[in-house]
Amino acid sequence: MIKEEKMKALDAALSQIEKQFGKGSVMKLGDSGKNLNVETVPTGSLSLDIALGLGGIPKGRIVEIYGPESSGKTTVALHMVAEVQKRGGVAGFIDAEHALDPVYASRIGVDIDNLYISQPDNGEQAMEITETLVRSGAVDIIIVDSVAALVPKAEIDGDMGDSHVGLQARLMSQALRKLTAVISKSNCIVIFINQLREKIGVMFGNPETTTGGRALKFYSSIRLDVRKGEALKQAGEVIGNHTRIKVVKNKIAPPFKEAEFDIMFGQGISREGDIIDLAANIGVINKSGAWYAYNDAKIGQGRENAKAYLRENPAIMDEVEAKVREHYGLPVDKKPSEEKPADAAEKKAGDAAEKKAADASEKRSADNGGKNPGDAAGRKSADAAGE
Repeated sequence: MIKEEKMKALDAALSQIEKQFGKGSVMKLGDSGKNLNVETVPTGSLSLDIALGLGGIPKGRIVEIYGPESSGKTTVALHMVAEVQKRGGVAGFIDAEHALDPVYASRIGVDIDNLYISQPDNGEQAMEITETLVRSGAVDIIIVDSVAALVPKAEIDGDMGDSHVGLQARLMSQALRKLTAVISKSNCIVIFINQLREKIGVMFGNPETTTGGRALKFYSSIRLDVRKGEALKQAGEVIGNHTRIKVVKNKIAPPFKEAEFDIMFGQGISREGDIIDLAANIGVINKSGAWYAYNDAKIGQGRENAKAYLRENPAIMDEVEAKVREHYGLPVDKKPSEEKPADAAEKKAGDAAEKKAADASEKRSADNGGKNPGDAAGRKSADAAGE
């Protein structure tokens, strides 16, 4: 009896809420009709996908990538953009640092012709643009590079020596309060790249901290700490860096896992190097001394030669990667369509134009009382040939 009264009171409250705020304002989690599994997009590094736990970065969440200068933060973010674009997604880049290299981005795999870029004048403008893009629901990933470069308007308008304590932290706190719910509803990934600073007077513990206050640390579902390791040399020349990423915060899987991979100058993350290291760790590729072997066949002496072999034999590389993914419980990554988003858009526009022309032809035929349909078809063919 008491339970029935409670349910009646709850139903009355729910109907009042729906009347005031709209249908679906409150619902049972099981009745929402949503897939409770978190959707993810690969990062471009297999070892990082494994470290993140679900095979990539989650959609509809905020991600922070931070680390020292030249550690590979923007490179990692651009690989994520490339992966989203390969799957037909739309990407935006808020270049607050005014330092994006389009040639390098293109080499990594970013479709720069279809990358929406903004170089805002101040931090407020950057956050307004980000919010508008997210609210549109049409953008799948947005990179903000970087939080440290989001200078508040008051600081830009003021003199060089003026003190502006806490302005940037206040800006970030307000922006993230507005953005979080919209990001979740639009299923957009928003990645903030951040820099490191040193706390003054810290005697014990880590003196490093990120810019922009504490708000971003709280609102981020994932925080990645990127560090540059030893230089990779070939014939005495430095050709890249070994990079280590620690998952400092993870709301969708266990945190504190690490990923290691190579970033090659002018090329980005080395996919083949990533696969070789992971496959050697689980025994898919056998390493004996300096030699690497797969299925009892030697594939190269030294890591760089083994990487070159996989580059020249993509079918074997895909086969090894599939075995690594199966071992770690990740879905085998289906190759995205070779058709670029721009090509798909052109095709869609072409189909729409053809349909419009056909409708116009039918209308003309109807206006003529159905006379000479062959002439109308002939005119349509001639128009198409002329175009």
